[in-house]
Amino acid sequence: MNIQTDAEMYWTLMTYKNQSIHLAASDKGLAFVGSGNGPFHEMADWLKSRFPDCRLVRDDRKLQIYSDALTEYLEGKRSRFSLPLDLQGTPFQKAVWDALGHIPHGETRTYSEIAIQLGKPSSVRAVAAAIGANPALIFVPCHRVIGKNGTLTGYRGGLDMKKELLTLEHAVPSVNHF
Repeated sequence: MNIQTDAEMYWTLMTYKNQSIHLAASDKGLAFVGSGNGPFHEMADWLKSRFPDCRLVRDDRKLQIYSDALTEYLEGKRSRFSLPLDLQGTPFQKAVWDALGHIPHGETRTYSEIAIQLGKPSSVRAVAAAIGANPALIFVPCHRVIGKNGTLTGYRGGLDMKKELLTLEHAVPSVNHF
């Protein structure tokens, strides 16, 4: 895993309806999206583990582009994100996160389907762990991954948030896309 040092990390707390969400970005792009109503330390702890020497600087204006994009998504006015990301993870995690970004809006995939897509059909647990380590909720749409039997499974933002996001997208369950 690449660990960045000596960087400023900018953050904001965006509010949408009854949810407050911490966002953080480097000069390279969005690095973290917190869970709904998550505490500040959720973001700060994660950033310090990936950017150990970073200095946290609140800059609402600098992160406005990400707040606006997330608001547009939550209002149903946006289905894709094309903003720069600065995601820190292992090469395998990054491959999984990239695969998540290719799940079309309104569709779901299973952990097994992601593993097959990556050419590693026996790595379902590793895929699940990489999805669980996704630092940029919604922007990297891990909410679109469900259990093999169609059930909603773990989500850092909570299963209620996952269900709300899938409902917003009018998501249809996965039906053997491979």
